[in-house]
Amino acid sequence: MDVTEEMVRGVCTDAVFERGERYLTEGRVREIHRVDTTVTAVVSGSRQYDVRVDLATDGFAPRCDCPYDGLGACKHVVAVLLRCVDDPPTDDGDRLDAALNGTDVDELRAFLREELVTDANLRDRFLARVGASTRRSVDELRTSIDRRFEEQNPEYDVVFEPSDFTQWFNLANEYREQGQYASAATVYRALVESLDDNMERVDGAYDHFSSAFSRALDGYVDCVTAAERNADAVTDAVAFLEERVTSGTPFLAEHFEKAAVELREKLGEQSDE
Repeated sequence: MDVTEEMVRGVCTDAVFERGERYLTEGRVREIHRVDTTVTAVVSGSRQYDVRVDLATDGFAPRCDCPYDGLGACKHVVAVLLRCVDDPPTDDGDRLDAALNGTDVDELRAFLREELVTDANLRDRFLARVGASTRRSVDELRTSIDRRFEEQNPEYDVVFEPSDFTQWFNLANEYREQGQYASAATVYRALVESLDDNMERVDGAYDHFSSAFSRALDGYVDCVTAAERNADAVTDAVAFLEERVTSGTPFLAEHFEKAAVELREKLGEQSDE
């Protein structure tokens, strides 16, 4: 679809639009690529920021790993969208399809396996896509999520900027789409625990981390409810939420308490059916 300046203005404030215009003029949009309607780019600011937008989605479904937590899209996203208005990147979708169609199946299989061997995140997504349940525990998943906090500011124990948890939310969503609700619940629980335990380290971008926490907690409750679990597993889920009310971050206690009540109510409704 064609992107217009009016459409871009509709997803940001006037002040952010002006900053995005300036970023584009200054040549800060780099490494821009497009496949079908998905555009990815690197935008140079105080550091290099990864941006992704979907030109076919209402509001463009923008994603940027910058610390912006104001209204609408950030200046980095706006700069990329304005680049799509003035000088749209070439769509590599047809080229990619042609390459895939022209590749020998065994060669493609060998390439995919080679990538899956060395990329644990891709391997998890692939196995989820083909319907395999996760073999990773909550603690194992937490290790990689906790590392994301440590990578943000390795010299201090304080986190000033948002962390990108997209890969775990995408993994959980992949499990949900395949009906693997227990596996999705495992991923969500790892996110919930990590966010809860690291929240007191956060000193900025509170809306970002609070939103990620709420999304993970809601996903956990939904997937525990949807999964075919035995009584012990259900009891464990409720106990986990209730335990976090007293042991977790104080200002998140109310969220855990409400989630525990919601889970008990949903499971009660299921038992009455």
